[in-house]
Amino acid sequence: MSKEGQPSFFPTAALDHAVAGMGAGVAAVFCMHPLDLIKTRLQTSSVPGKGNVFKHIALSLKDIYVKDSIRGLYRGVGPNVVGNASSWGLYFLFYNMLKKRGSEGGELSSGQTLVYAAEASAASAIFSNPIWVVKIRMITTHWTDPNSYRGVWHGLSSIYQTEGVRGLYRGTLLALVGVSNGSLQFMAYERVKRFAFKRKRAMFEKAGRPYTLEDDKLANTTYIVASGASKIFALAVTYPYQVIRARIQNNATKHLYPDIPTCIKRTFSESGVRGFYRGLATNFVRVLPGTCVTFVVYENIAWLLRIAAAKRERLRSAEEE
Repeated sequence: MSKEGQPSFFPTAALDHAVAGMGAGVAAVFCMHPLDLIKTRLQTSSVPGKGNVFKHIALSLKDIYVKDSIRGLYRGVGPNVVGNASSWGLYFLFYNMLKKRGSEGGELSSGQTLVYAAEASAASAIFSNPIWVVKIRMITTHWTDPNSYRGVWHGLSSIYQTEGVRGLYRGTLLALVGVSNGSLQFMAYERVKRFAFKRKRAMFEKAGRPYTLEDDKLANTTYIVASGASKIFALAVTYPYQVIRARIQNNATKHLYPDIPTCIKRTFSESGVRGFYRGLATNFVRVLPGTCVTFVVYENIAWLLRIAAAKRERLRSAEEE
């Protein structure tokens, strides 16, 4: 991420990170949406899953493709793109604004990182919740269903007309509970990345090589390991809320899960503790590659923006001379 004194392509470094986050969110959606669709349908289903998870994923994807071709595999991709782009963009915008303010006193502690990540996650969750409601309902209905939404705007307007603002913010409380997931992940990710950067600088010093802006980037494999490990840690701790949130937001099961206490009680009575981890294996398969794609794309876009800004500054200086 941006260090103090480094150039920014946009008016502020926070905007650079927002743009990088939006680009990363879009890239991750197009890579991983079919698996996201399978995961969401598993979460909202009350029928116990059977068999090998990889076989189940493969058969589910094949079944959807045979019935609806590529269109079926990308059902709900519109709100997913908008939701991911806005969520990651807002998250990195808010996080870097908070980080800049907090780092004036020196390097951030793990506690500070956790708090700032939680605040940024909460803000982005509140702003983007209506889009996630539309996404869940599009994914859990067939496109030929007369009650299905044709797109993001149609879904938002339909929910507002039939359920009001309250409908758009179904599951917001759970989204805020889910802030812990992103916070724990980002705290772990930042610690691993900070360690990797210190080690890289030490290697440059030992070799007597100058450390330039172009060098201020880790290998993509390092970003993959850091993001994957931090996501596993966070997801293992916080997954049950995602199942409850998906069931609360699913319009087709609204009569079964009208509120959070009822959803928790019914899920436990039907499936026990295992019910709160429905789709976890599928989620690992989907989330880990998606997380790695997101952070690798984000880090590379942010780095490229810094490099482009530095080159622009050099050109301006040369012209002034």
